[in-house]
Amino acid sequence: MIDEKDRDALVEYRLQQAFETIELARFLVKNQKLIIAVNRIYYGMYYSLTALALANSFETSKHGQLIGWFNKEFILTNKLDSKFGKILRNAFQNRTKGDYDAFISFTQQEVEIMLNEMVEFIEEIKKTLN
Repeated sequence: MIDEKDRDALVEYRLQQAFETIELARFLVKNQKLIIAVNRIYYGMYYSLTALALANSFETSKHGQLIGWFNKEFILTNKLDSKFGKILRNAFQNRTKGDYDAFISFTQQEVEIMLNEMVEFIEEIKKTLN
């Protein structure tokens, strides 16, 4: 188990990591590295979600468990709008397709929409943490 001081530092670190990933994803989209951008878009959300989980004393290394916890604790209870559950699910599915499927491609417009959703998701998690 993590002590409270370390937990707070780790929450802050993960949130910072999420915001840095926004900048990286913007760079990748601008330079048309779209599949890599889709990966970073999901991971930016994942880092912010990890911060939220840590702040709520939930720890897992499994993406599916983390997403399930988020849906159970924040979406089903209406603490957050259900659109954030959809944004996260779509980002996870797109990242999985981009990483593992052959001949997958995303359009510039699709990835720009994903990027905007990522920023909105991370901002909402930050608000929830504060």
